[in-house]
Amino acid sequence: MTGMYEQVRPGIGHNQPDEYAEEKKHEKWERWAKKRTFVRALEGTYSHLYKALLEEKRVYPSRDVPWKGGPGQFGKSVISPQATTIIQSMESHIEAYAPGAYGQKHGHLNSAVFYVLKGRGHDVHDGRHIPWKAGDVMIVENGCVHQHFNDDPENEAILLVFKAKPLFLFMHLLFQKIVEWPPDKLPPGQDSYKPPTDI
Repeated sequence: MTGMYEQVRPGIGHNQPDEYAEEKKHEKWERWAKKRTFVRALEGTYSHLYKALLEEKRVYPSRDVPWKGGPGQFGKSVISPQATTIIQSMESHIEAYAPGAYGQKHGHLNSAVFYVLKGRGHDVHDGRHIPWKAGDVMIVENGCVHQHFNDDPENEAILLVFKAKPLFLFMHLLFQKIVEWPPDKLPPGQDSYKPPTDI
């Protein structure tokens, strides 16, 4: 990923744990700026752990999870080692983009798969323009610097993301970097965008 080897020290974002100025500026983005549980300790006996696993709920209504972020891009982490105790290897979150909005430009070692629930737009993967629309499934390959864009000036875009990030982090494949944070202003004409309440 661009700039990885040229830096004398880790860059701002996930890779700079000693200086939190940039994180505090963007703390509305809990996924990127606050301390998280990436992999939980697995402790106990086999029978205790198995019993606990069987007792865990299997359905997690996304409506119960609050949206974070804004003003043009919102997200909610529904399934992760931090949010649930039933899963340790995968993570799933939902993203909502205001009409004409776009998200952060970033890169990470793990791949990701996202399903477009609503809207149309495009991604830029290492400089390559890739269009998408509702019903499409897109893969963000390992180690790719990428960014999501909602191309519709009238309607929001909703993405459902799945990734095996906890497994990558468990193997110390930690490199993740925000290259460009999401805008702090909504696109023109979208003064009061709010993400959907039924998701």
